[in-house]
Amino acid sequence: MDKTIDQLLSELTLDEKVSLVCGDGMWTTPPVERLGVPSLKVTDGPNGARGDGLMGSGTRTLCIPCGSALGATWDPELITELGVALGEEAIAKGAHVLLAPTINMHRHPLGGRNFECYSEDPLLSGKTAAAFIRGVQSQGVATTAKHFAANDAEFERNSINTVADERTLREIYLRPFEIAVTEGGAWGIMSAYNQLNGVFCSENNWLLTQVLRDDWGFDGFVVTDWFAAKSTAATANSGLDLEMPGPGNKFGAGQLQAAVEAGEVAAEQLDAMVANMLRLMERTGAFERPPSAEELELDRPDHTELARRASVCATVLLKNEGVVPLDVSALSTVAVIGPNTDRAQIMGGGSAALVARTNTTPLDALRAALEPNVQVTWARGVNTDRTAPLVRGVGTLEYFVGDYEGDPVSTSTSPNMRQITFTTTKEIPENWLSRMTTRWTAPESGRFTLSLMAIGAASLTINGERAIEVAAEAPRGDMLFGMGSEPVEHALEVAEGDELTFVVETAAGGPMGPAFGGFQLGVFAPEPPDMLEKAVALAADADAAIVVVGTNDDWETEGRDRDFMALPGDQAELIRRVAAANPNTIVAVNAGSPVTMDWVHEVPAAMQIWFGGEGMADGLADIVTGVAAPGGRMPLTVPLDPRHVPSHANFPGENGEVRYGEGIFTGYRGYEHTDRAVAFPFGHGLSTTTFDLGAPRLSASEVADSETMSITVEVEVTNTGTRAGAEVVQLYTSCDAPVLARPPKELAAYRKLYLEPGESAVATMELDRRAFAYFDPADADYAERSSGGPVPAGGGASHRAEPGWYVDPGRHTISVGRSSADIVHTASLTISAAG
Repeated sequence: MDKTIDQLLSELTLDEKVSLVCGDGMWTTPPVERLGVPSLKVTDGPNGARGDGLMGSGTRTLCIPCGSALGATWDPELITELGVALGEEAIAKGAHVLLAPTINMHRHPLGGRNFECYSEDPLLSGKTAAAFIRGVQSQGVATTAKHFAANDAEFERNSINTVADERTLREIYLRPFEIAVTEGGAWGIMSAYNQLNGVFCSENNWLLTQVLRDDWGFDGFVVTDWFAAKSTAATANSGLDLEMPGPGNKFGAGQLQAAVEAGEVAAEQLDAMVANMLRLMERTGAFERPPSAEELELDRPDHTELARRASVCATVLLKNEGVVPLDVSALSTVAVIGPNTDRAQIMGGGSAALVARTNTTPLDALRAALEPNVQVTWARGVNTDRTAPLVRGVGTLEYFVGDYEGDPVSTSTSPNMRQITFTTTKEIPENWLSRMTTRWTAPESGRFTLSLMAIGAASLTINGERAIEVAAEAPRGDMLFGMGSEPVEHALEVAEGDELTFVVETAAGGPMGPAFGGFQLGVFAPEPPDMLEKAVALAADADAAIVVVGTNDDWETEGRDRDFMALPGDQAELIRRVAAANPNTIVAVNAGSPVTMDWVHEVPAAMQIWFGGEGMADGLADIVTGVAAPGGRMPLTVPLDPRHVPSHANFPGENGEVRYGEGIFTGYRGYEHTDRAVAFPFGHGLSTTTFDLGAPRLSASEVADSETMSITVEVEVTNTGTRAGAEVVQLYTSCDAPVLARPPKELAAYRKLYLEPGESAVATMELDRRAFAYFDPADADYAERSSGGPVPAGGGASHRAEPGWYVDPGRHTISVGRSSADIVHTASLTISAAG
């Protein structure tokens, strides 16, 4: 960068300044070539750097475990490693900004995007985010912690008004973002679609300026979520810097320039926005590394090993009655059963989706680990598809303009029959046409059903004959982000090995306008009437059974909340019957969010493998064969019933509003506050070895309240078992006599240790003032309101004049445990009032 930011600001014209705070396409900002100001390129997302593709398309890239799996690692060092890898992948895609991490809260198990988010606990979420950010940004790639803020469900997310009091926001929903900024050093924040207390987040001055910049000292850039800007002047004046995508609904088309010229937006405000963008370019090396049209596919063995290790570290062993790991030497046959065995469900749906480098299925990984010494048999057991599974196979995607005559303007390949396009580029202009062609081989004989959904008009031909037509005005369904049509189906009778050519033609012009369009072609396989019975019989004849159940990217996706918490289809019945038929049954839950586990008491072993990224299947094989030990702990609570969830009465919302009526009593805080039993508590997780946790040693038993207050806690941990493994020491704090209502306990620190058999180590954790503090919004005019008449009334607590973070004097309890419900030691700390 040859010139300073101030020099560039002095030389930029008003028109050029406006251009720098508004994108010029889906993923880029425009350059100012006259002054050498480069274009910036951004890319999704939380579990990989996708590149230019949209929602499951694009260049192959590393796929790491989903957000809830990362939260389950409780391992900041590992998360930083993963962040470094994603920074390297982003650079390979020619990008400067990774649109991640997603750090909204698991407020309710049915939140459709929970799989992208880390935890129900703000500290665990924030620490995980900070580690991720440090890793990515160490490579000179910016992050955008999202979605700021209180965007914790998909229901009416573009417009819903989140109503939450300041204490709830500060302690729970803003806390992860605060840690991302103050500890992670985030260079970017992405604002949310929703309103917060009546003001859209993208134009919420309290949120983007008072809290983010003034309170936390943030000096980065704030970008809208895509298409989220609702106004021009209010958005610019709020502290937001970049509207995406381009050309911009509110900053583009001369609107922001006109607002500046009319005095609605001060010239100094625009300069501040531009300065933030120039600082971003400087931080990411954009002046030396302009965006690249070429996207590289990295083939990094170290990334492969890292993804596999991360999956193992995230896997939570929920229950084990001596079955995990299997004694492979004593086995002759293992039955692998379930709807998620022959598919690699490694990620959720929506903007987190990408084209993974590898897609190993649990069935293939288990076969590779066990055969030829152990025979592996297989049965699906049940079907769980919400919509038809995608037709897969390398397809050729061509774009045309005007008609299909002549050469295409662009040609690429796709791993499946799904295409979503938004473009304003010169290569593929508005009002484009597309054609995707693929060869499909029938895997078996029978009656298949093809299903086509489209954004706009589309058609399917099979071997040159027209089979399906979708009209542009066809009724909308809830797929393809709610823009896709209801599925149109076609029955197909084939013999095993038949080869067919599928061609889908579609045109731009869906609900989002002439630049947007796409389709999804799926196929239902024949469903034998005795699928479940065959699976049970297979399990009965085997020495052990591994059942892989769960959800998929139809059930857990951006754009729609989950319909229910139960496993889809007859999976619970499949589990029960297989477990009854085989006493050595292991159930692996392949889902990004909690599922109902009323069957868990009937199985000897169960684990949560999440959407575990490209290393998930091999990681599962490593765990069940004893090559590696599961290291995860639950980052959330699994309730016995979704009606028990603290936010149940206030989810998902009604009449355009969602009230966070449970306040600070969310997640384990709420379950413990009401003494509600749960299936598995927050922090729970077993190992294939055993550990002893020593009593905590505090650096002091008494301390005075101050901003620099610090307590060191040491806990000795010993691996008392015969296998290597990981233990997570969890510290919770509570106040014995709180002034305001507080949860029974709150996570304050944690440390993960990896120990060999017989090895001991000390987990050292630091507790600062915030570990004991709560936010009091204050009640400055209480004395004036309560003075007057002689009518007696009871008194209330607090009524402080100044809002802020307060620590109650007196005795505080520090609890050491393996989960929020499994506390093994406690210690007392007395905090005296500030002098």
